[in-house]
Amino acid sequence: MQGNQIVVQQVRAFNRFYTDMIGLLDKHLLHSEYSLAEARIIYEVYIGKSVQASHIMTVMHIDKSYLSRLLKKLEKGRLIMKKPAAHDARAILISLTEIGLTEFGTLNQASDQQIVGLIKNLDPGKQQELVLHMQSIMNILKK
Repeated sequence: MQGNQIVVQQVRAFNRFYTDMIGLLDKHLLHSEYSLAEARIIYEVYIGKSVQASHIMTVMHIDKSYLSRLLKKLEKGRLIMKKPAAHDARAILISLTEIGLTEFGTLNQASDQQIVGLIKNLDPGKQQELVLHMQSIMNILKK
């Protein structure tokens, strides 16, 4: 158990370091008006083009009522729209509006620039090493 506790402490220390480094706990992600959860929903809708709320709940592991509140906020801000699915009128599809697509582009570019800022002083070898270590972490933790 002692060795396990050391691993737990080190993983938590890394999590605090990285979330602080990229500002994940800031009220507004990437100096935008959106929280991390809102920005992630925008991303998931962009990737899926037209998705159901259940898909977002599954990929984000998010509570239905919390998702509902966030979707209402994004809809009020005219970033998303909802419409019945052609195959089943009971199914509601969520897609980005033109405003939502523009906001996605802005957030995506800001995210890319943030990472460029983090790695710009690393030589190409260190950048590749960083990517390999990140891939290793993901591979180790995959279920």
